[in-house]
Amino acid sequence: MQNDSTQLQTLDEVVVTDSRFALKRENSGKTVIKIDAEEITRNYGKSVAQLISNKSGIAINGSRSQAGQNISVFARGGNNRQVLVLIDGVQVSDPSNVNAEFDLRQLNLSQIESIEIIKGASSTLYGNAAATAVISITTKKSEVDGVRVQTISTLGTNQSQEDDTYRLADFSNTVNIALKNEKFSALVSGGHQFTDGLSAAIGEESDAFSRINGNLKLGYQVSKQFQLGLAAFYDKYDADFDNGFPIEDANFKSNSEQSRFVFSSSYKYGKGGLYLNAAFSSITRSFESEFPSAFDSESLTFDLYNKYVFSERFYTIIGLNVIKHQTEFNQTEEATTIDPYFNGVWVSDFGLNVNAGARLNNHSEYGTNLIYNLNPSYRLNVGKGYLKLFGSYATSFIAPNLSQLFGPFGPNPDLDPEENTTLEGGVEYRPSSALRISALYFNRDEENRIQFVTIDPTTFESQYRNIAGSVIFNGIEVELEVKPIEDLSFTANYTYTKAEEGLALRIPESVFNAQLGYQFSERTFASLSFQQTSDREDIDFATFENVTLDSYSVLDAYISHRFNNRLSAFLTLENIANSDYLEIFDFTTRGRNFRLGFQLSL
Repeated sequence: MQNDSTQLQTLDEVVVTDSRFALKRENSGKTVIKIDAEEITRNYGKSVAQLISNKSGIAINGSRSQAGQNISVFARGGNNRQVLVLIDGVQVSDPSNVNAEFDLRQLNLSQIESIEIIKGASSTLYGNAAATAVISITTKKSEVDGVRVQTISTLGTNQSQEDDTYRLADFSNTVNIALKNEKFSALVSGGHQFTDGLSAAIGEESDAFSRINGNLKLGYQVSKQFQLGLAAFYDKYDADFDNGFPIEDANFKSNSEQSRFVFSSSYKYGKGGLYLNAAFSSITRSFESEFPSAFDSESLTFDLYNKYVFSERFYTIIGLNVIKHQTEFNQTEEATTIDPYFNGVWVSDFGLNVNAGARLNNHSEYGTNLIYNLNPSYRLNVGKGYLKLFGSYATSFIAPNLSQLFGPFGPNPDLDPEENTTLEGGVEYRPSSALRISALYFNRDEENRIQFVTIDPTTFESQYRNIAGSVIFNGIEVELEVKPIEDLSFTANYTYTKAEEGLALRIPESVFNAQLGYQFSERTFASLSFQQTSDREDIDFATFENVTLDSYSVLDAYISHRFNNRLSAFLTLENIANSDYLEIFDFTTRGRNFRLGFQLSL
């Protein structure tokens, strides 16, 4: 009976990000990646970038380098500017940054409950930058009545392939305090990480990274229909970095400080519900180097939407998304988007499911832009599971950032948004809870790409311009989950990405990931993780010529043991074979390292 219950629970897995409704996975037209609380617990001490870098379709450059290294999220051949991050349903970004991306280095994994990743164009529901992937992060909240205290502490090494001293140089501590009664809930969380011992550029001196995270989340159930939430987040890091031109050791420092305040509410009525997410964020960044700089930016986000269930087979969302970005350059510059949107989901009784919608993007600088998507799927019952065929045709956009429109280097206020058109087709086979196989083909067409180009070779005058023509990317993604026996699990994925004119710098053509896990007992779990990444192109800034970064393979191990209901411990071994490779030309990567951690719940 227990096995049947487990199988039913697995097959009833729900996904949310692709439609904003809790749909069974078998009725979703996407291959959504879900990272649940259990998987996050087994990766405490790692960064968010490290955790998601082994998922299909995602390659994160810098995740295996010095802790302060810039992070580049490559999804389906795209770059940071094409990946949107949501935190508790709110769009987050840094409008002072040229790519406007959210800095994943700000996040503390020990404060996160779950992550969903949906790949492909999702601008209909989520707007700007949702072109190649949406990373939806849900932070922890109070869910159990009473008071709960959780502490997570880790310590470990942080050394390159040439170092074998195994000196402790990586420390992190997080405390989560949760309170809940019948109507009121609260969570207070604080965390700190300090990492030293590794140079950013290949060299002798050490570059430190220090981060603090704090948040407060309050919830109140006014009535059965009406719920309110307030949250405040504070994230700050200080990172040493080295000179990039020429590449050499240097005593440079960067600082990033972010405050975010969120108000949320929901009112449920009959077959529908009205939802509001509003947020204000402030980001300050500074750089101490030969060319010091500082940036201050603010964002105001407002997302009001109505969900209505016409029947158990037809769901709709009508919403209004307003975002205002502001940044200090020589003077204050700002841009506003006001986007009404609609999305509908139809789940038939004969296997056909359709997810479709449209968004009218209205930007204060470039005007109006229509976005749409059509995502059908067809499900066949197979044994106790299903066979699902799915496809998608969707458009998305990447708005020019304030730095590109009004910044100090080559601004162009006449820029149009980048436009991506994505075509997908795939199959997912899941005959039981013990097996899932999926394969997907994608084709993405980029138009109006924004690039920094030289317009006068004599004076080297440059400017951001929309590039004529299109750039086409295509590839495949394959995923496998199998449980051959009760306590043994195996997952693997392979991603192949190709571009008509070649992939951009540091983007791999192929990536393979595999993980083998075994539950030795109710209290003890162990796993082996393997990643193989193909060679990539980079640039040698000493000669300004392209160089090839060799392919590499990395093997990691993990073991955890729960002593009782309150105390557990875990040990992680990274790069067991001490593989020697580069993520970025002439910059350091981590060699063989270990991390020991403890989790205490009171």
